[in-house]
Amino acid sequence: MEKGSRIISFDEAYKKYEGARTFTIMLKPIGSVCNLNCAYCYYLEKKNLYPTTTNFKLDEQLLEKFTRQYIQEQDVNEITFVWQGGEPGILGIDYFKKALAFQNKYAGKKIINNVFQTNGTYIDENWCTFFRDHNFLVGISVDGPEKLHDYYRKTKSGNPTFHRVMKSIELMHRYRVEFNTLTVVNKLTSAYPLEVYNFLKSIGSTFMQFIPIVERKAVAPETLQLVDNTYKKAALVTDWSVEPIKFGKFLCSIFDEWVKKDVGQHYVQLFDVTLANWIGEPPGLCVFQKNCGMTAVMEHNGDIYSCDHFVYDKYLLGNTNINSPDELMHSKKHADFSNNKFESLPTYCHDCEFLFACHGECPKHRFVETPNGESRLNYLCKSYKMFFRHVTPAMNFMINEIHNNRAPANIMTKFKF
Repeated sequence: MEKGSRIISFDEAYKKYEGARTFTIMLKPIGSVCNLNCAYCYYLEKKNLYPTTTNFKLDEQLLEKFTRQYIQEQDVNEITFVWQGGEPGILGIDYFKKALAFQNKYAGKKIINNVFQTNGTYIDENWCTFFRDHNFLVGISVDGPEKLHDYYRKTKSGNPTFHRVMKSIELMHRYRVEFNTLTVVNKLTSAYPLEVYNFLKSIGSTFMQFIPIVERKAVAPETLQLVDNTYKKAALVTDWSVEPIKFGKFLCSIFDEWVKKDVGQHYVQLFDVTLANWIGEPPGLCVFQKNCGMTAVMEHNGDIYSCDHFVYDKYLLGNTNINSPDELMHSKKHADFSNNKFESLPTYCHDCEFLFACHGECPKHRFVETPNGESRLNYLCKSYKMFFRHVTPAMNFMINEIHNNRAPANIMTKFKF
């Protein structure tokens, strides 16, 4: 269904080489430093974990050491480096030329891939030439049409960013840079599903990720005001967070449009992940897998945390100046984090008909109670129940097509809507 192109999915290596000694660690080479001040960003305040740090740049000595270990410690022939932020573009092209030199130095016979997630405000002709010449896959953040994108995604001085992002996308088309779009579904954008989806199609996005934003903010002052699901003190869901019913309707509306017109032409990550779980294959997205921990994150100083959404002191695995990435990724602490996703599910989830498709989704969102008073129900439970129930007939049809060696895209002409 993905037309043979690459997609940004940080668990693809695990899915492809399941059973081999492999792992994925996203790199934050500039930490949480960013030129934007997106209202809903959960990462900007992570700088508070490093109060004495003045330079958040991952130094080249540590970058070289990590590159060597990351390549050599995995028993697979294809390695993917994932660059995130903050905004990694702040570091400039020369920094990533050095990163590529390190990769080439230690690659041996292994294939090296690079994924670059950006807000799109630094991309110019030089960046596009670099991305194209070195086969980078670029993920660009865009939340929809101008009125929706600019509502939360502003510069630190409060200026809009939409037109800068559109210029970047135009350049990537011109220079034939392969890109995906990442769209945050927040309280505002969730009310405009078809406007968002049709806009993304209009700008040439054929691979789309829709990420629900759900955050709780501590009432009392804390080092990190946006708290994880285990926070016991008073905390309130932020006013930008997507509401469960609206997110469910958002997904259903886009699915109805996609399944009638765009199967095989436009890739929507969640829809393919759902089909994978429906057919019994490992999904390429961590939040719908049984266990967590397939993708960790490394900060600017070498600190490795179990997950990008759990960059809190208690989820710190260690530092690559002291321990190797392989050692940390196969540590008991990380294994416990991974297994806790399924082991901590309430009975309500185990009894759910859609457990196979959801697996409780992201643990960070598990902070509400079940109808019978159990803790750790996912805030978005109603969203996914609505969506999975809605797509069941279509999923069953596409699975039947696959089992009979026919294209799932047949649903657009043969399924009775």
